[in-house]
Amino acid sequence: MAAALAARSCLELSAAGRAPPRPPQELLFVPPGIAPLPAGRYSDSAGGFCYQESAQLGAATRNRWVRWSTSGDTVELVEESLDVNLLNNAVRLRIQGCPFLPGGIHLCEVQSHLVVLLLTAQTVHRLLLPHPSRLYRSELITESQVQSVFTDISKIHIRDPSNYYVIPSVPGLAPNSVASAAWLSSEGEALFALPSASGGIFVLKLPPPDAPGSVSVVELKQSSVVQRFLTGWMPTAIRGDGGPSDVPVSLSVHCLDHDAFLFALCQDHKLRMWSYKDQMCLMVADLLEFMPVSRDLRLAAGTGHRLRLAFSQSLGLYLGVYMHAPKRGQFCVFQLVSTESNRYSLDHISSLFSSQETLVDFALTSAEIWALWHNEENQTVLKYINFEQNVAGQWNQVFVQPLPEEEVTVRQDQDPREIYLEYLFMPGRFTNAAIQKALQIFSQGTERHMDLTWDELRKEVTLAVENEFQGSVTEYECSPEEFWQLQVEFWSKFYACCLQYQEALSRPLALHVNPYTSMVCLLKKGSMSFLVPCSLVDHLYLLSNEHLLTEDDAAIFEDLEMSRDVVCLVQCLRLIGESISMEMAFIMEMACSRLQPPEKAAEQILEDLIANDTENVMEDIHSKLQEIRNPIHAIGLLIREMDYETDADMERAPHLALRMSLAQLFGSSTAAHVVCGGVAKICTVRFLLCRDLLILQQLLLRLGDPMVLGGGQLFQSQQDLLHRTSPLLLSYFLIRWASQCLASDVPVDTLESNLQHLSVLELADTTALTPHKLVSGPQTIVELFFQEVARKHIISRLFLQPNTSLAETSLNWPHLITSIVADFLPLLWPSNPSFLFPECLMGSCQYTQLQEYIRLLQPWCHVNMGSCCFMMGRCYLVMGEGHKALDCFCQAASEVGREEFLDRLIQPEDGEVVSTPRLQYYNKVLRLLEMLGLPELVIELATLAIMESADDWRSQATLRTCIFKHHLDLGHNSEAYVALTQNPDPGRQLDCLRQLVVVLCERSQLQDLVEFPYVNLHNEVVGIIESHARAVDLMTHNYYELLYAFHVYRHNYRKAGTVMFEYGMRLGREVRTLRGLQKQGNCFLAAINCLRLIRPEYAWIVQPASGAVYERPGASPKRSHDGECMAVPTTRQIEILELEDLERECLLARIRLTLVEHDVSAAAVAGNSTPEETVSLLVRAGLFDSAITLCQTFKLPLTPIFEGLTFKCIKLQLGGEAAQAKAWDWLAANQLSALVTTKESSATDEAWRLLSSYLERYPSQNSLYHRCVINKLLAHGIPLPNWLINSYKEVDAAELLRLYLNYDLLEEAVDLVLEYVDAVLGKGHQYFGIEVPLSPASPTMWLPYTAIDQLLQALRESSASENSVVLYEKLNDRMEDYQQKVSVATMERLYCRP
Repeated sequence: MAAALAARSCLELSAAGRAPPRPPQELLFVPPGIAPLPAGRYSDSAGGFCYQESAQLGAATRNRWVRWSTSGDTVELVEESLDVNLLNNAVRLRIQGCPFLPGGIHLCEVQSHLVVLLLTAQTVHRLLLPHPSRLYRSELITESQVQSVFTDISKIHIRDPSNYYVIPSVPGLAPNSVASAAWLSSEGEALFALPSASGGIFVLKLPPPDAPGSVSVVELKQSSVVQRFLTGWMPTAIRGDGGPSDVPVSLSVHCLDHDAFLFALCQDHKLRMWSYKDQMCLMVADLLEFMPVSRDLRLAAGTGHRLRLAFSQSLGLYLGVYMHAPKRGQFCVFQLVSTESNRYSLDHISSLFSSQETLVDFALTSAEIWALWHNEENQTVLKYINFEQNVAGQWNQVFVQPLPEEEVTVRQDQDPREIYLEYLFMPGRFTNAAIQKALQIFSQGTERHMDLTWDELRKEVTLAVENEFQGSVTEYECSPEEFWQLQVEFWSKFYACCLQYQEALSRPLALHVNPYTSMVCLLKKGSMSFLVPCSLVDHLYLLSNEHLLTEDDAAIFEDLEMSRDVVCLVQCLRLIGESISMEMAFIMEMACSRLQPPEKAAEQILEDLIANDTENVMEDIHSKLQEIRNPIHAIGLLIREMDYETDADMERAPHLALRMSLAQLFGSSTAAHVVCGGVAKICTVRFLLCRDLLILQQLLLRLGDPMVLGGGQLFQSQQDLLHRTSPLLLSYFLIRWASQCLASDVPVDTLESNLQHLSVLELADTTALTPHKLVSGPQTIVELFFQEVARKHIISRLFLQPNTSLAETSLNWPHLITSIVADFLPLLWPSNPSFLFPECLMGSCQYTQLQEYIRLLQPWCHVNMGSCCFMMGRCYLVMGEGHKALDCFCQAASEVGREEFLDRLIQPEDGEVVSTPRLQYYNKVLRLLEMLGLPELVIELATLAIMESADDWRSQATLRTCIFKHHLDLGHNSEAYVALTQNPDPGRQLDCLRQLVVVLCERSQLQDLVEFPYVNLHNEVVGIIESHARAVDLMTHNYYELLYAFHVYRHNYRKAGTVMFEYGMRLGREVRTLRGLQKQGNCFLAAINCLRLIRPEYAWIVQPASGAVYERPGASPKRSHDGECMAVPTTRQIEILELEDLERECLLARIRLTLVEHDVSAAAVAGNSTPEETVSLLVRAGLFDSAITLCQTFKLPLTPIFEGLTFKCIKLQLGGEAAQAKAWDWLAANQLSALVTTKESSATDEAWRLLSSYLERYPSQNSLYHRCVINKLLAHGIPLPNWLINSYKEVDAAELLRLYLNYDLLEEAVDLVLEYVDAVLGKGHQYFGIEVPLSPASPTMWLPYTAIDQLLQALRESSASENSVVLYEKLNDRMEDYQQKVSVATMERLYCRP
């Protein structure tokens, strides 16, 4: 079969992408001193050049070539590559007024340069470009895009006189010849060969670019003796024996080391060979000797002859000649033979005849001839033949890509716009350039539509047609039928424009054959295409009937009878296929698309065929079936040839070790278009073949003829084949759909987000997912898969096998493209275990396409069912249908452990505890759902997973924790509590409990938190709340209040009171603000209330520890300044607080609050002040009533209050009006019994009144408060008010006297003593508190003699003062008088006593 492969037909695969054509670099050159010629003088032409090392795996020029096309005075050169996308790879050069000769572009390769030689009708040119091997080494080409050799062409000195020359007028160019040749000599000279007007050939030579020299011209005449050199611009025409018939119509050159053989095929049907070095004709051969000749042919000028050369190191030089004759043509192949005497002759190898009319181009290799014609219908005909092996002269067909249908069928129930857009923009049908040109014409040139992307072009087309349609509708109302008809009319008009330009751009111009890789390309007006070998099945199905009848049966299978059976079977299929109408074909298409059984559709089509059989096709099929000896075997063989089901080991070849030289092999967009186009073509053909085969099998079942079934074949076997054909048909339908389905453009942020999701599944680093590369145009999803994933797998299988030596491997296009397509189809095959294609779609965010792919796959394909369900779930997640996604994930769980993709999905991480495969699967899906923020689905799936983990308490704990977390996030507090209580892991349970407390507190959902029963968790809850209460800020969190409510709800009032008392204490220490003191008062009230609710004997609490030092779990140890851990006190004194203690604390807190309300600045010190400190603060603030209440409560002396009030009175008395006005504030805060607010009453008066009232209201032992007030007044030198003197006299006059003496107030002391003596003697005794004056009957009375003696002594010592003397005498006299009266009274009492 290997030999037969070379003799099979070929397929044409277009390389035209859907991206807008990149604008080439524009160059314009106007040669000086020439008269412009019309641009349409010559026809358009094309050609190609391939690098010598293009077949070497390690070369920089691997799989690279240059193609060119000419039109008038413009040439466009494009560098192409199958491995990398070349940047700036196109250049358009216009030499104004100088039309290019057809085929007048020649490229030559030297060590450091790529030289482009150009021939126009008036000039020759030379361009020097850097060679790719100079730009970079092949092992360094790891990027998908590199610069082309044309990148810096704008820097080339095209106008340099050393690089161009004007063709001299003598000898001049032959007027009727377009032949030309150009080459480089071994010295670097550029040589141009042209037919001369004198009948010979003249060769124009440009000196090397780096060496000085002048241009020279050599004319080669028919006579080998005549050798003439024409130098510069002064040629001389010497016309020898040459005539017009000697003019060459085709020129070719073969370069030797130091010479060049120039072959000229002339109008006189003779082939001449010239030696440029010797300047002589070495050989003349009359080619009419090798073909049947008529007199007319010999006399006619051979203007249609063509000449091609092919050189092989092993076989030598081959010459291919096409001899044109009216209505026929002949190819002759010769081999150049040299003798010892340096004489040359032609060895005739083969003559091949052709009945085609117009030869466009042909190409010659050392074994084959490829020929391109236009037939009478102006259709492209492309054939090839192996002239050495094919003795019968049978040409092999090339199935060229047909033009789109001339008309599009639109049914009445279809929208014309949708149908036409779908047809126009179906991948592989119309090129971007054709649609853009049609759009330009259809829009009547109003806008320029250039460089539009595929989507933009679709929108512009829709807009243009709709605008034309709307502009032509003049009536406001029309029926739906008329509207539909108008739509069809305008869309068909635009479609006709597209078809016209597609046909123009698809016109073939030339063939390009790479002799190193055997790659054959068809060069067209606007694009290029590749020719690839046809597989056996496609070859047989696509062959025309006449070729199929002549097909050598032995070339198909070794078994001759089986080969004949297969040929007859294919003929039957061809008969069925040709009889099927569009409506019948549509039935099968819809059945596959709508997931209906293809067998039923085939049966319906068969019934329609039988019902409409007007040409007796069924009889022809029946007769053909009679010729098949074993139809069951033949059908089975055909099915096996089309089935790509393989083992998983064959599909997942290791590709991570791809060598650098192979990293980009077939990595360009062009290669992807070709490979995927080949897959699409194969699937299209085989879908039709399977359809026809299914119909044929239905026919066999209907006939039921034992003779037809091959004699004794079982009905069951036929049924088995039918059920094998149906999945085959659906597989090809699915891959064909994928080949036509465009990938969506995905924003970068979406790709990054998708990569994060896949990293959760741990799929981001697998072989199926690589960083997504941006492409210039829309890809199909098959092209995307090939470039991202499949290519590496295929290349690794082809080149990294143990027995493959890369150094010895060279690229062969037919075998390589066949192998790549053959290896690519199994990766796409739905029933193979490999799941790389859907995985790639998922990794590239092609979720809409993936969803449709699985929809078309699931009903009939039973491989990777779980993986498909998982992928569908992933699609639903992206579409926002979470519950559908969950159903799919659950369905996929049943296949875990059975499918390769799901096995990779559940691979455990390093250090992860390995559980059951299904639990690992659930964990991965749960992580994905958590990342996507779908808590309800997480809960539902985790609940299902718990059923799988009945014996695994660790997994249960993880899942319960997950359920708790998401219930809590959703606000399902009761469900979260239930999940918490069901957690089997105490550590996780405590963590969940802690989280529950914190979250519900933050949400202020305290009622739920308090009312949960907390069975067996009561102490833990209290501990958690207490630890949080003691660890967080008191004013922003309410954990103490929560704990209070918690204990009150459970009637544990003592603990509730303890909590609130601790809260109040901490507020006083830590929150010294007005709000803090307010809360503190409320806390103490709440604590008192709690203790009053329980029996008195239990109404006590333990004093909380001071300083907020608590033992909290997990708290870091306290350390000293040197870093050492400080010793924790082992014991501390326990203090019991009763209800009275709490009431005192409450009073203190209330008084502090009063103080701060009066003076906010006192909050910083009042918050945690002792009662004594608080009294001082109150006195300073003037809140004397509160201070007295506090002192009475805590049994403190009132002395500081009286001193403070006295001092304020002193300040008021000495102060000004500002002090008076300010004093009213604190005076108003104290309750006066009868406050006088008349104008006569001042703040000072009121202050003295307040002091007086306090002295009356709060008596003290030994008149302590009076004494301290007077002390304060006298210490500040303030005269004592009369009311105070009178008050104190009544209480303790003696002490008043001593105070006077202490402060040296002698006069006041004398007056006091005198009054005191008078009071004792009975004058005003009531003012001194003396009830009965001195008398013999009165009680014993006394005077402060010591103080009086001190007073007298002081007066005596101050005798220098006259006043002191007077006072002394006055006092001394009074005392003597008093002593007498006392003596009298004493004596009377003594003598009067009974």
